[in-house]
Amino acid sequence: MLEVRNLHARIGEKEILKGINLVINDGETHAIMGPNGSGKSTLSAVLVGNPVYEVTAGEVFFNGKDLLAMKPEERAHEGLFLSFQYPVEIPGVSMTNFMKAAINEKRKAQGLPPMNAAAFLKLMREKQKIVELDNKLAGRSVNEGFSGGEKKRNEIFQMAMLEPKLSILDETDSGLDVDAMRIVAEGVNKLKTPDTSCIVITHYDRLLEMIRPDVVHVLYQGQIVKTAGPELAKEIQERGYDWIKALRMGA
Repeated sequence: MLEVRNLHARIGEKEILKGINLVINDGETHAIMGPNGSGKSTLSAVLVGNPVYEVTAGEVFFNGKDLLAMKPEERAHEGLFLSFQYPVEIPGVSMTNFMKAAINEKRKAQGLPPMNAAAFLKLMREKQKIVELDNKLAGRSVNEGFSGGEKKRNEIFQMAMLEPKLSILDETDSGLDVDAMRIVAEGVNKLKTPDTSCIVITHYDRLLEMIRPDVVHVLYQGQIVKTAGPELAKEIQERGYDWIKALRMGA
Protein backbone atom coordinates (compact mmCIF):
# COMPACT_ATOMS: atom_id res chain seq x y z
CA MET A 1 0.00 0.00 0.00
CA LEU A 2 2.65 2.52 1.09
CA GLU A 3 6.32 2.50 0.14
CA VAL A 4 8.67 5.20 1.37
CA ARG A 5 12.16 5.21 -0.14
CA ASN A 6 15.04 7.27 1.30
CA LEU A 7 12.76 10.17 2.24
CA HIS A 8 14.47 13.42 3.27
CA ALA A 9 12.57 16.54 4.33
CA ARG A 10 13.31 19.85 6.00
CA ILE A 11 11.62 22.94 7.35
CA GLY A 12 13.54 26.07 6.46
CA GLU A 13 17.23 25.16 6.69
CA LYS A 14 16.69 22.41 9.27
CA GLU A 15 16.70 18.86 7.95
CA ILE A 16 14.34 16.67 9.97
CA LEU A 17 13.85 13.47 7.97
CA LYS A 18 17.19 11.98 6.96
CA GLY A 19 16.41 8.92 4.90
CA ILE A 20 13.17 7.21 5.90
CA ASN A 21 12.50 3.76 4.43
CA LEU A 22 9.14 2.19 5.21
CA VAL A 23 6.82 -0.38 3.62
CA ILE A 24 3.23 -0.92 4.79
CA ASN A 25 1.11 -3.64 3.25
CA ASP A 26 -2.68 -3.92 3.06
CA GLY A 27 -4.29 -4.77 6.38
CA GLU A 28 -1.25 -3.92 8.50
CA THR A 29 -1.01 -1.70 11.55
CA HIS A 30 2.39 -0.09 12.11
CA ALA A 31 3.42 1.83 15.22
CA ILE A 32 6.07 4.54 15.05
CA MET A 33 7.68 5.47 18.35
CA GLY A 34 10.53 7.78 19.26
CA PRO A 35 11.56 10.66 21.53
CA ASN A 36 10.40 14.24 21.00
CA GLY A 37 11.99 15.86 17.97
CA SER A 38 12.78 12.59 16.22
CA GLY A 39 10.59 13.40 13.19
CA LYS A 40 7.41 11.42 13.86
CA SER A 41 4.94 14.24 13.28
CA THR A 42 7.05 15.57 10.42
CA LEU A 43 6.73 12.23 8.66
CA SER A 44 2.93 12.31 8.98
CA ALA A 45 2.82 15.92 7.76
CA VAL A 46 4.99 15.14 4.74
CA LEU A 47 2.86 12.13 3.80
CA VAL A 48 -0.35 14.20 3.74
CA GLY A 49 1.31 17.10 1.89
CA ASN A 50 1.76 19.86 4.47
CA PRO A 51 3.43 22.65 2.43
CA VAL A 52 5.47 23.85 5.42
CA TYR A 53 7.83 20.93 4.84
CA GLU A 54 10.08 20.58 1.80
CA VAL A 55 10.95 17.15 0.49
CA THR A 56 14.58 17.27 -0.62
CA ALA A 57 15.09 13.63 -1.68
CA GLY A 58 13.35 10.29 -1.87
CA GLU A 59 10.15 8.77 -3.20
CA VAL A 60 6.78 7.80 -1.77
CA PHE A 61 4.31 5.51 -3.53
CA PHE A 62 0.73 5.00 -2.38
CA ASN A 63 -1.02 2.07 -4.06
CA GLY A 64 1.46 2.36 -6.89
CA LYS A 65 0.97 6.11 -7.43
CA ASP A 66 3.52 8.86 -6.86
CA LEU A 67 2.24 10.40 -3.63
CA LEU A 68 4.64 13.35 -3.64
CA ALA A 69 3.29 14.49 -7.02
CA MET A 70 -0.24 14.86 -5.59
CA LYS A 71 -1.82 17.89 -3.96
CA PRO A 72 -3.01 17.40 -0.34
CA GLU A 73 -6.66 17.09 -1.40
CA GLU A 74 -5.72 14.52 -4.05
CA ARG A 75 -3.97 12.44 -1.40
CA ALA A 76 -7.11 12.55 0.73
CA HIS A 77 -9.26 11.51 -2.24
CA GLU A 78 -6.89 8.58 -2.83
CA GLY A 79 -7.62 7.39 0.70
CA LEU A 80 -5.04 9.00 3.01
CA PHE A 81 -6.28 10.30 6.38
CA LEU A 82 -4.50 12.11 9.22
CA SER A 83 -5.86 12.32 12.76
CA PHE A 84 -4.22 15.43 14.18
CA GLN A 85 -2.32 15.52 17.45
CA TYR A 86 -4.04 18.84 18.23
CA PRO A 87 -7.37 18.99 16.33
CA VAL A 88 -8.37 22.55 15.47
CA GLU A 89 -11.70 24.23 16.10
CA ILE A 90 -13.68 25.56 13.13
CA PRO A 91 -16.23 28.01 14.54
CA GLY A 92 -19.42 28.46 12.54
CA VAL A 93 -19.04 25.23 10.56
CA SER A 94 -21.29 22.44 11.81
CA MET A 95 -19.99 18.89 11.94
CA THR A 96 -22.86 17.81 9.70
CA ASN A 97 -22.04 20.32 6.96
CA PHE A 98 -18.31 19.71 7.32
CA MET A 99 -18.63 15.95 6.89
CA LYS A 100 -21.17 16.21 4.09
CA ALA A 101 -18.84 18.51 2.13
CA ALA A 102 -15.86 16.21 2.74
CA ILE A 103 -17.70 13.07 1.66
CA ASN A 104 -19.18 14.66 -1.43
CA GLU A 105 -15.80 16.05 -2.51
CA LYS A 106 -14.37 12.55 -2.23
CA ARG A 107 -17.30 11.12 -4.20
CA LYS A 108 -16.85 13.81 -6.85
CA ALA A 109 -13.19 12.82 -7.25
CA GLN A 110 -14.33 9.22 -7.70
CA GLY A 111 -16.86 10.20 -10.35
CA LEU A 112 -19.84 9.50 -8.06
CA PRO A 113 -22.92 11.69 -7.49
CA PRO A 114 -23.39 13.55 -4.18
CA MET A 115 -24.84 11.50 -1.34
CA ASN A 116 -28.48 12.37 -0.69
CA ALA A 117 -29.53 13.74 2.70
CA ALA A 118 -31.27 10.60 3.94
CA ALA A 119 -28.34 8.33 3.11
CA PHE A 120 -25.88 10.78 4.66
CA LEU A 121 -27.78 11.07 7.95
CA LYS A 122 -28.11 7.29 8.17
CA LEU A 123 -24.36 6.94 7.64
CA MET A 124 -23.67 9.54 10.33
CA ARG A 125 -25.82 7.69 12.87
CA GLU A 126 -24.06 4.41 12.12
CA LYS A 127 -20.57 5.87 12.46
CA GLN A 128 -21.39 7.89 15.59
CA LYS A 129 -22.11 4.63 17.41
CA ILE A 130 -18.61 3.35 16.69
CA VAL A 131 -16.96 6.09 18.76
CA GLU A 132 -19.89 6.82 21.09
CA LEU A 133 -20.19 10.37 19.74
CA ASP A 134 -23.16 12.19 21.23
CA ASN A 135 -25.74 13.68 18.84
CA LYS A 136 -25.33 17.06 20.52
CA LEU A 137 -21.62 17.08 19.70
CA ALA A 138 -22.29 16.06 16.11
CA GLY A 139 -24.64 19.02 15.75
CA ARG A 140 -22.14 21.62 16.99
CA SER A 141 -19.37 23.47 15.17
CA VAL A 142 -16.30 21.38 14.42
CA ASN A 143 -14.47 20.76 17.73
CA GLU A 144 -15.74 24.05 19.21
CA GLY A 145 -15.94 23.69 22.97
CA PHE A 146 -15.01 20.01 22.82
CA SER A 147 -12.86 18.47 25.52
CA GLY A 148 -9.57 16.85 24.50
CA GLY A 149 -11.16 13.41 24.52
CA GLU A 150 -14.16 14.59 22.51
CA LYS A 151 -11.88 16.11 19.88
CA LYS A 152 -9.99 12.85 19.50
CA ARG A 153 -13.24 10.87 19.30
CA ASN A 154 -14.42 13.31 16.66
CA GLU A 155 -11.25 12.62 14.64
CA ILE A 156 -11.98 8.88 14.65
CA PHE A 157 -15.60 9.62 13.73
CA GLN A 158 -14.35 11.54 10.69
CA MET A 159 -12.12 8.61 9.83
CA ALA A 160 -15.12 6.28 10.06
CA MET A 161 -17.14 8.51 7.77
CA LEU A 162 -14.44 8.88 5.10
CA GLU A 163 -13.34 5.21 5.16
CA PRO A 164 -9.69 5.87 4.21
CA LYS A 165 -7.32 3.22 2.92
CA LEU A 166 -4.46 4.41 5.16
CA SER A 167 -5.07 6.22 8.44
CA ILE A 168 -2.30 8.06 10.27
CA LEU A 169 -3.00 8.61 13.97
CA ASP A 170 -0.55 11.26 15.20
CA GLU A 171 -0.35 10.86 19.00
CA THR A 172 -4.08 10.30 19.27
CA ASP A 173 -3.56 9.14 22.87
CA SER A 174 -2.09 12.50 23.92
CA GLY A 175 -4.05 13.90 26.86
CA LEU A 176 -6.64 11.12 26.91
CA ASP A 177 -7.90 9.47 30.07
CA VAL A 178 -8.34 5.70 30.20
CA ASP A 179 -12.02 5.71 29.15
CA ALA A 180 -11.49 8.08 26.23
CA MET A 181 -8.49 6.08 25.06
CA ARG A 182 -10.53 2.87 25.19
CA ILE A 183 -13.30 4.40 23.07
CA VAL A 184 -10.82 5.73 20.51
CA ALA A 185 -8.95 2.42 20.34
CA GLU A 186 -12.15 0.40 19.99
CA GLY A 187 -13.23 2.69 17.17
CA VAL A 188 -9.95 2.17 15.35
CA ASN A 189 -10.15 -1.60 15.83
CA LYS A 190 -13.72 -1.78 14.55
CA LEU A 191 -12.75 0.12 11.39
CA LYS A 192 -9.85 -2.17 10.52
CA THR A 193 -10.33 -4.40 7.46
CA PRO A 194 -8.02 -6.63 5.38
CA ASP A 195 -7.84 -3.83 2.81
CA THR A 196 -7.08 -0.90 5.12
CA SER A 197 -3.93 -0.03 7.03
CA CYS A 198 -2.97 2.24 9.89
CA ILE A 199 0.07 4.10 11.21
CA VAL A 200 -0.08 4.79 14.95
CA ILE A 201 2.39 7.43 16.15
CA THR A 202 2.85 7.36 19.92
CA HIS A 203 5.34 7.73 22.76
CA TYR A 204 3.89 5.02 24.96
CA ASP A 205 2.83 1.40 24.77
CA ARG A 206 -0.48 1.80 26.61
CA LEU A 207 -2.35 2.66 23.39
CA LEU A 208 -0.60 -0.21 21.65
CA GLU A 209 -2.02 -2.60 24.23
CA MET A 210 -5.45 -1.70 22.79
CA ILE A 211 -4.50 -1.20 19.13
CA ARG A 212 -2.20 -4.15 18.55
CA PRO A 213 0.40 -3.29 15.89
CA ASP A 214 1.86 -5.82 13.49
CA VAL A 215 5.14 -3.91 13.33
CA VAL A 216 6.82 -1.34 15.61
CA HIS A 217 9.43 1.12 14.33
CA VAL A 218 11.70 3.39 16.35
CA LEU A 219 12.33 6.76 14.71
CA TYR A 220 15.36 8.61 16.04
CA GLN A 221 17.02 11.74 14.67
CA GLY A 222 15.18 11.48 11.37
CA GLN A 223 15.79 7.81 10.65
CA ILE A 224 14.14 4.50 11.48
CA VAL A 225 16.83 2.80 13.56
CA LYS A 226 14.99 -0.33 14.69
CA THR A 227 12.01 -2.38 13.50
CA ALA A 228 10.48 -5.36 15.30
CA GLY A 229 7.19 -6.81 16.50
CA PRO A 230 4.88 -5.57 19.28
CA GLU A 231 7.42 -6.63 21.90
CA LEU A 232 9.57 -3.63 20.92
CA ALA A 233 6.98 -1.25 22.41
CA LYS A 234 7.27 -3.08 25.74
CA GLU A 235 11.04 -2.83 25.63
CA ILE A 236 10.86 0.91 25.06
CA GLN A 237 8.40 1.30 27.93
CA GLU A 238 10.79 -0.54 30.24
CA ARG A 239 14.09 0.94 29.04
CA GLY A 240 13.13 4.36 27.73
CA TYR A 241 14.90 5.87 24.74
CA ASP A 242 18.44 6.32 26.07
CA TRP A 243 19.58 3.03 24.55
CA ILE A 244 18.44 4.17 21.10
CA LYS A 245 21.60 6.26 20.76
CA ALA A 246 23.66 3.06 20.75
CA LEU A 247 21.57 1.74 17.85
CA ARG A 248 22.15 4.97 15.97
CA MET A 249 25.89 4.54 16.44
CA GLY A 250 25.72 0.94 15.24
CA ALA A 251 26.42 -0.65 18.62
